[in-house]
Amino acid sequence: MKMTVQSPAKLNLFLEINGKRSDGYHLISTVMQSVSLYDYVTVTTDDDGKGIRLSCTRDDIPCDSSNTAYKAAELFFDHTGLPRSGVNIRIKKHIPSGAGMAGGSTDAAAVLYALNELTGAQLSTDELAEIGEKIGADVPFCVYGGTMTASGIGTILSPITDMPECTIVIVMPEFRISTSEAYSESDKLGYENIKSMDYMTNSICGGNLRQISSGLYNRFEEVAGIKEIDDIKTAMKNCGALGALMTGSGSAVFGIFDDKDKAGDCEDKLQKQYDEVFVTHPVNTGPSRYVPGGIIGDLLG
Repeated sequence: MKMTVQSPAKLNLFLEINGKRSDGYHLISTVMQSVSLYDYVTVTTDDDGKGIRLSCTRDDIPCDSSNTAYKAAELFFDHTGLPRSGVNIRIKKHIPSGAGMAGGSTDAAAVLYALNELTGAQLSTDELAEIGEKIGADVPFCVYGGTMTASGIGTILSPITDMPECTIVIVMPEFRISTSEAYSESDKLGYENIKSMDYMTNSICGGNLRQISSGLYNRFEEVAGIKEIDDIKTAMKNCGALGALMTGSGSAVFGIFDDKDKAGDCEDKLQKQYDEVFVTHPVNTGPSRYVPGGIIGDLLG
């Protein structure tokens, strides 16, 4: 049996670090949003096969047991107790790695979704999220998708009103930011002046795109202090973006537009300098069965 799943990237509209626990984990408050930039994960099961095999269209992605998609398959069978038939996982990457967009986490969510459907395990979405939490803090959100707040270490999730319709331009610069180093810099800054995500959640619930854009915040961007990120944000705003921000621990930057033509002009301008520029929109789902056809279908072959 075989299934291809499209699984969306995520953006952080707000991200604050509230402190550090004694076990080393950081406490955060964040508002996450799924967007229409997808990885495509094809899962094939074979009763006569053995073990888990994984391949990917990008050479820099590990295809062994360290891969989150591989871990998802292992943990799915551990949880369900189902026979470990042969599982072949093929990942077609579109979400940049090292971007702060949960590319690895969304691949894991896609595998959980596909195996649940292919095996007839009939696990609830909540159960899949519980499995996902063992893989990484972003995986539960990727299982659900949509617009959600997260607190604790990022796994206490609450859905909120869908983000208003808009166009979001995303740019991936060539440099990468170490997540561990970003947390370390945040620790040095201290946690005396913590920002609340209430303004952001209220703005989303009120459907006010301008307020959402004015409330964008990411502590990681603040502590990184990277000029190129500021330059990208300025370029986006000069093109008409209502607001712009780095997502996650970086290094992708996104701008929110209420005008598709202005977003298109921004894409054209940024493509002259950057190889990875994407025009997306908010989506309210997590992984879903991919239906062939159209431009993407042609790309996937």
